[in-house]
Amino acid sequence: GRFVISLSATMSILIGDTAPNFEADTTVGHINFYDWAQDNWVVLFSHPADFTPVCTTELGTVAQLQTEFEKLNCQTIALSTDTLESHHNWIPDIEEWSNASVTYPIIADAQQEVAKLYGMIAPNAKGSEMGKLTVRTVFIIDPFKKVRWTISYPPATGRNFAEIIRCIKGLQLTDERKVATPADWKEGDDVVILPNIPNDEAETLFPGFDTFKPYLRTTNLQ
Repeated sequence: GRFVISLSATMSILIGDTAPNFEADTTVGHINFYDWAQDNWVVLFSHPADFTPVCTTELGTVAQLQTEFEKLNCQTIALSTDTLESHHNWIPDIEEWSNASVTYPIIADAQQEVAKLYGMIAPNAKGSEMGKLTVRTVFIIDPFKKVRWTISYPPATGRNFAEIIRCIKGLQLTDERKVATPADWKEGDDVVILPNIPNDEAETLFPGFDTFKPYLRTTNLQ
């Protein structure tokens, strides 16, 4: 039988891809994404719509966590397909709920240009109003503009930003120390030595490491 492949205008951004550059109007002015990001880590996250309950709590939580993101050399930037005027009118509600200032930019993507570039629209997702709204997509982008982590939540489920921060810490640890983070890892827990590190080098880097299997070696960096 015949089948038809439907080509979407929305791109799919995968881990390891270069994050596409773009220009956009935001609540802190017009930006070129790469210029704005500079050599920092970035969390780019979309929300379905302004003046909605879950989104208000999410953007408020990010405002509360700005100090934590700054410690990780990480900038945050939000996006929805609402207008700039709508964003500015909504910010006081976010700040009232969170008791924190929204100092990070919110992209006004009324024409869905960035949303389509990053694959943030899921036309069949319940609550997305037939593809008119972005779902809760998150990208962690490193200083080399590589996508290192991505996840999408449905419109009705708020994100766990503590998990996003945990993942940034894990990614940075892997880059700095030749280790990986095991299931449910949190800061201070044992880590896994990368499999491509031979034992003699591992003994130099991580004296007294534990071996469960030849491919599963753990150590504590504290």
